[in-house]
Amino acid sequence: MATNNIFSGLKVVDLASFIAGPGAATILSDFGADVIKVEPPAGELWRIGQKIPPQPRSEVPYPFQLANRNKRGVALNLKASSAQQVLERLAKWADVFIVNTPHPARKKLKLEYDDVAQWNPRLIYADLTGFGEKGPDAALPGFDLTAYWARSGLLFMTRDAGSPPTWPVAGSGDNATAVCIYAAIVTGLYRRERTGKGSYVTTSLLAAGVWSASVFIQAALSGANFYGLHDRAHPANAALNVYRSSDGTWFVLVVTPDKVPAILKAMGREDMLTDPRFSDPGKLAQNRPQLTAMLDETFRSQPMSYWYEVFNGVQVTFGAVREPQEVVNDPQLRANDIIVPLEGAGEKLTSTISSPIQVQGVTKVPAQRAPGIGEHNDEVLKELAFTSNDIEGLRASGAIPPASNLKASATGGGQ
Repeated sequence: MATNNIFSGLKVVDLASFIAGPGAATILSDFGADVIKVEPPAGELWRIGQKIPPQPRSEVPYPFQLANRNKRGVALNLKASSAQQVLERLAKWADVFIVNTPHPARKKLKLEYDDVAQWNPRLIYADLTGFGEKGPDAALPGFDLTAYWARSGLLFMTRDAGSPPTWPVAGSGDNATAVCIYAAIVTGLYRRERTGKGSYVTTSLLAAGVWSASVFIQAALSGANFYGLHDRAHPANAALNVYRSSDGTWFVLVVTPDKVPAILKAMGREDMLTDPRFSDPGKLAQNRPQLTAMLDETFRSQPMSYWYEVFNGVQVTFGAVREPQEVVNDPQLRANDIIVPLEGAGEKLTSTISSPIQVQGVTKVPAQRAPGIGEHNDEVLKELAFTSNDIEGLRASGAIPPASNLKASATGGGQ
């Protein structure tokens, strides 16, 4: 594929923390945008995300690397009065400004849209919140676990009957929301191309969560009758269920009605087609547990490799349930550039996950390690027309950390 950096020349200031906002900036960087990561002089908390249970433990700061590759790092104390000079020049430099600071704090820091847009009316100001811009809970802090998963209904629905809500994979809602805020940014940029005007674009973890749960939430809006929580032994539909092969592999089976005769024949269970217990919808509804038990017995008789061939032979949709180590060794991921090389992050972290958007004929920017805390302070400040004396003045005022601190943090490869 030919290299064509779609966002070459696009300038992005990433003032967001944790995952969703920085993730959106990372997608922009994958396609060539120049992204400046702005964080406190001590670094943002997600730099030690791998040390916060229940994240998998590691000496390698893999969470921060994933959300902040391909960026330049600036350390800035927003509470220092002289920091406003830097913010103003960053805003005038930028095309996109990404913020997720809670609005009460944002007002004190003069980081609201009206504050920033006066410096650059063409700016795309991307605002990410937990629960939306309005309403009684607009000011509540929100994480993906609380806003995306719990408040949206997803956490209620993604469990088996009789089981308490489980703990989802942290960051999964954030990364889905990152794609949403990226889409909002690109929509704002397209509007600017047509009108010349900047935009205030926004989404929330709650909005993204409800969108992800929208089939069932729309059902609730429609007054639909729910089957209740999934029960594997007593499913609402035995053809849409989870089963286990003889080698212990769980798999999800999705068989549409037109495929039922073919799959039962391939399984050697054509007898089920004429079984009086399953001969009409009414009897089938009464006897789903018996049908599930029969299917359980059949699937437990052969290993997953056998069922892989059977399912593929009749083009039935299925998915083996994989653990993380199996996922990273799946050849599909490298064949489709889902896992790509990561340069400069050290010998223990040589690969990363690419953003889930591909454009045919376009090669993404090779993934480079995340910056150290304030690693590019002097470089960026000079680009913003600060003189050496100005930079020393910013250090003296506490707006930026001492140069010796920056050198120490930069050698850590993003730690």
